Amino acid sequence: MGKCLVQVWAALLLLTLVSGSNVCTSRGVRTCKECLSIHPTCAWCSKQDTSQGGLSVSRCNLKSILVQSGCEEEFIESPVSSMTVEEDRPLSDKAQGSSSDITQIQPQRIHLTLRPDDSKRFTVTVRQVADYPVDLYYLMDLSYSMQDDLNILRSLGNKLATAMGQTTSNLHMGFGAFVDKTLSPYMYSYPEEAVANPCLGIKTKCQPQFGYKNVLSLTEQVSRFTEEVKKQEVSRNRDAPEGGLDAVLQAVVCKDKIGWRSDASHLLVFTTDATTHTALDGRIAGIVNPSDGQCYVNKENYYDKSAFLDYPSIAMLADKLSENNINLVFAVTSDVMPLYLNYSKLIPGTTVGMLSGNSENIIQLILDAYANIRSKAELEVLGVPDELMLSFNATCLNGEVVPGVRSCSGLKIGDTVSFSVEAKLRGCPKEKNRTFIIKPLGFKDSLQVTVDFACNCACHDSIQPASPACSTNGTLDCGVCLCDPGRLGPHCECAEGDFNPTEADSCSPGPQAPLCSGRGDCLCGQCNCHSSAFGKVWGKYCECDDFNCIRSKGQLCSGHGQCVCGFCQCSPDWSGESCNCSTRTDNCMASIGLLCSGRGQCVCGACECTQPGAYGATCEKCPTCPDSCTIKKDCVECKHYKRGPLFEKNQCNTICRDDITLVDELVFREKSAVNCTYKDEDDCVQHFQYYEDISGKSVLYVVKEPECPKGPDILVVMAYVAGSILLLGLAALLIWKLLVTIHDRREYAKFEEERAKAKWEAANNPLYRGATTTFTNVTYSGNS
Repeated sequence: MGKCLVQVWAALLLLTLVSGSNVCTSRGVRTCKECLSIHPTCAWCSKQDTSQGGLSVSRCNLKSILVQSGCEEEFIESPVSSMTVEEDRPLSDKAQGSSSDITQIQPQRIHLTLRPDDSKRFTVTVRQVADYPVDLYYLMDLSYSMQDDLNILRSLGNKLATAMGQTTSNLHMGFGAFVDKTLSPYMYSYPEEAVANPCLGIKTKCQPQFGYKNVLSLTEQVSRFTEEVKKQEVSRNRDAPEGGLDAVLQAVVCKDKIGWRSDASHLLVFTTDATTHTALDGRIAGIVNPSDGQCYVNKENYYDKSAFLDYPSIAMLADKLSENNINLVFAVTSDVMPLYLNYSKLIPGTTVGMLSGNSENIIQLILDAYANIRSKAELEVLGVPDELMLSFNATCLNGEVVPGVRSCSGLKIGDTVSFSVEAKLRGCPKEKNRTFIIKPLGFKDSLQVTVDFACNCACHDSIQPASPACSTNGTLDCGVCLCDPGRLGPHCECAEGDFNPTEADSCSPGPQAPLCSGRGDCLCGQCNCHSSAFGKVWGKYCECDDFNCIRSKGQLCSGHGQCVCGFCQCSPDWSGESCNCSTRTDNCMASIGLLCSGRGQCVCGACECTQPGAYGATCEKCPTCPDSCTIKKDCVECKHYKRGPLFEKNQCNTICRDDITLVDELVFREKSAVNCTYKDEDDCVQHFQYYEDISGKSVLYVVKEPECPKGPDILVVMAYVAGSILLLGLAALLIWKLLVTIHDRREYAKFEEERAKAKWEAANNPLYRGATTTFTNVTYSGNS
């Protein structure tokens, strides 16, 4: 009896734990597939009977509980997420051999198996090899306003080839030109002579208008570039915008005509001084057929669908550039630069440079653009399913980990960077597997990731229609009976027509409560919940559903949680009644390591800037804030002088995203620019300017030569030292002489004093005896 009580108490305790804290039993799922979608820890028991010793638990449960309840391992469905690297060639150091021998990304193929709401992490390594082949295609606006630019390019062709030849030993160059569509109102059509000579109205001669023509396909004979450019003449169109996007699209998709190599870095330089037509502008001329993104360059190398297809959209250009691994460089004049800066934000891998009035700076512009492209590694993702969420962390130079980004800048040829990628499955796609691509922008190399979605159970492959276990009135699927229409019960033993009034009490939570909450029928003592077009209705009394929850942005629980019995059960990192408030703070973490740069508060995963003048995703932009100079000073020390606290902590690229530009002196740019001054560790005064351009890029203009204290003049120092020694010597000599004189005088005075105290007369010295002696002769009596 006591043993039996212990078993009952253990069963009650287990049921309490299961129902109170077990996520697997909280959703009331009925199939194996639904069970696997709840949580990665949930498992399903496909055994027909899960009872043991009178204890019954939910088939969808924690694996450990199912095992304890008597479900053997062979009946437990619990797939595990995994990752396998299928191809992992080492990175190359230099572009040698065939294209198949050059590897700039590692690994090359990965196979993932993911359960719903589970994730796996892998690392992608990227290195740009030295001396990589370059294809440079120069696409020029030949409208009349570009006459002086064409003249300059005729003289700079060889210099451009020479300059690019310094970056690679394998250079191919080509040339293309464009004006606009050959239809009114884009061209001059009256008088008839104006068609052949659009410059008739300004009394000069120019070539007929054309849409786009490929003048010179990419060739290793770069001298031909100059030859072909010298042959070109400008044309003239009627309206201000040009048809440049038509030309860009054809230059990108006509790979065979242009001659793009698969094993080269592709650079498309687009030069103009005007705005450009975009999609739907063709309707002005009656063109209603949209651009289909195909190649239509004929044998004469002209775009022959110019008058039949509309201009392409920016989105189409972005897709085609990415698909063909082409880096687009907008070389445009200052008056249209804001427009092309906006375009560059919509087209990944695009750079914008300011072209001088006559294009004389085009060589330096192209070199700078190419250097900028080669100094950056940015990953792009192609073909990823909506149900798969990817998050990135970049490990850039010096091992610095930059969370939440998939690009590294400031690289040199040969530098290796890595990206940690986490793939998390948020739902179950219709397909069983899917392959997507991760590749650096502008690279042909890529990582192919194949994902198997572990959403279905293996036991589903052995379903039994009209199973005896289901009274031959249903299908046995993973241990559960799926009853035929009109049949009910755990073993499909009841029919909908069967009704016993005494069984109605078990279909209501209370005497006055409606049967099955008014959302079902009581059949065989069980509630048969009505189906709903809005979602699922379940529960013992049909009291639960998954559609009566707060919606946000048209989605239940904002798409960040599950609706369970009228309440949102939020996914991890989300909170609020509708799960619309993110609890994560990584999106608010600024590069300097402070939430919202210390200028605001992180509210629902986004920064609310409180510092006047601060803006940006993390309140990082604030040229007028008093701490701007202090923060940027450390960046100047770190990135330019390779010293300071950020350099010692290897946090340069993490905190400092600014571009450093050396200048001879600071000039006025805009009111938003801030001039800063500080004294460095060498007591030199450093001057720099913090400026954000119209694209939002932060630039630090640093004066090349700091103001340092001038060093001493050696001759002056030597003369000063010698003079000081001489003066000190003379002073010492005079002091010595003075001391000697004083000493002598004191000795003489002492002598005089002692002599004055003597007791004998000065005139008669008793010790003195004369030199002569007188003797008296006593016998001598004298003369008498």
